Amino acid sequence: MKKIYYTITYVLLTACFSGCSKDFLEQTNPNAVSVDRGFQTETDIANGVYGTYQALRSSNCIGEGAQTWTDDRSDDVNTTDNQSNNGEPFQFTAFSLVSSNTYLQSHWTALYTPISRANLVLSVIDKVSFASEATKTQYVAEMKFIRALMYFNLVSEFGDVPLVTDRLTSTEQVAALTVRVKQETVYAQIIADLKDVIASNLPITQPAAGKGRASLQAANGLLGQVYLRMGATLSGSDATTNFNNAKTYLLACYNQKTFTTLSTIPYADVFDVTKKTTCPEIIFQIAYLQGDVNYSSRLAANNQAKGETINSQIVSTGSGGTLTEDLRKEFETGDVRTNFSIKYAANVAVQSYFITKFRDVSAAAGVLGYGGNDFIIMRYADIILNLAEVYMYLGDNTTAIQYLDMVRTRAGMPAYAVMQANTAYTSRYPSLKLAILHERRVELAFEHHRWNDLTRFFNAADLVTYIRSKSQADYNNSPLTNCTTKDYYFPIPLNEVKLDPAHMPQNPGY
Repeated sequence: MKKIYYTITYVLLTACFSGCSKDFLEQTNPNAVSVDRGFQTETDIANGVYGTYQALRSSNCIGEGAQTWTDDRSDDVNTTDNQSNNGEPFQFTAFSLVSSNTYLQSHWTALYTPISRANLVLSVIDKVSFASEATKTQYVAEMKFIRALMYFNLVSEFGDVPLVTDRLTSTEQVAALTVRVKQETVYAQIIADLKDVIASNLPITQPAAGKGRASLQAANGLLGQVYLRMGATLSGSDATTNFNNAKTYLLACYNQKTFTTLSTIPYADVFDVTKKTTCPEIIFQIAYLQGDVNYSSRLAANNQAKGETINSQIVSTGSGGTLTEDLRKEFETGDVRTNFSIKYAANVAVQSYFITKFRDVSAAAGVLGYGGNDFIIMRYADIILNLAEVYMYLGDNTTAIQYLDMVRTRAGMPAYAVMQANTAYTSRYPSLKLAILHERRVELAFEHHRWNDLTRFFNAADLVTYIRSKSQADYNNSPLTNCTTKDYYFPIPLNEVKLDPAHMPQNPGY
């Protein structure tokens, strides 16, 4: 099968769910080709599938550049420029976000775009003949996986959100679906979709040519993460049942691994562009094409600091990808992840640490920095630490520590039990829960997990306490005292609220 580097070649959307006026569908383009006429062959459907994957690449969605609503929102990365772009990116890191923020609107729209495309493909696929029914079944599973992944991001970031699982074809349908539904209802749809994926004929792991596409590994892992978040965050729910379900699916994913122990995979191999299609730790990734001006990765080039050559052949004139001093202090002495993930740039114009986790100095990437780094959405160290977390919640600390130590051992660090004699470690991480959170922070740094980790490990009040307890000196000009309980969720974009204020109410505090 083709790898996911292509833009869609047919019109995929007949209605704009996000941020459109309600008379949108009443406008007709006499030169337009109807959607049904655009999807008549198996190739047409394949292009629709590719286009749905392509939408994930956007920096407004979950692609490599989606730092603003992930790491920048958290305590890992700090946007210090409160002047550029009307200061809108700074609002995320300074806990001063307003509902009229145009970056917020773009993010909301970008998360719904793959959903709209998946719904469209699912609405027409039964009308098309396939040479093999197995191919059709796989396409259906892939679309449901992407839809579930997007709704998981939406419900995690915004709480109650509109739930759309059909192709939008009328203004009346749009109006009826412009309503925030309870998280529990959204989660039920996510679970239903992922259970369908798990029961499908998708491969357990994708072959090299299929990297960037959904697999049974990815579906099991995602469903485990969904149940884990439900157990940790849904008030009034049966947390124990959710945690046990999380354990079931996370273990199913773990048992589908094709390696023996995590330590057999060097940490650097996970991010080696020459091994991105063969590294067995990677479960799901967004593919980028080395050397291509349109579809290459910019991670290595954009993170490069002035005077440095470790990431890319590009000659940088700036400070590169920066991080908070709070995160730098989190790395333990002797941890192999430290020197791989960050480096001090001594150039007089920089004199600070920058991100070195994503590298491509190849001739194919060249001096313009057209890198081949795929962006990893899910990998086994993530799943292993999820297992440590869920066993901890279920009261089995012994097993939780076993999974925690798998990750620490690969990093060359002493076991958790040994660290109990280290007062610096125990004073900073006095509980197993904080030790797991620490391990996730260091292991998965700059991979866009941190904000969702914080909102899963802490409720709103505890999150505020955690953020405000940190040293302001480690955060430059982002005022920690701005953080309040409202910041647990993003605001609903103002344009969405204005569509129907009664059914699209704003999140509290905004």
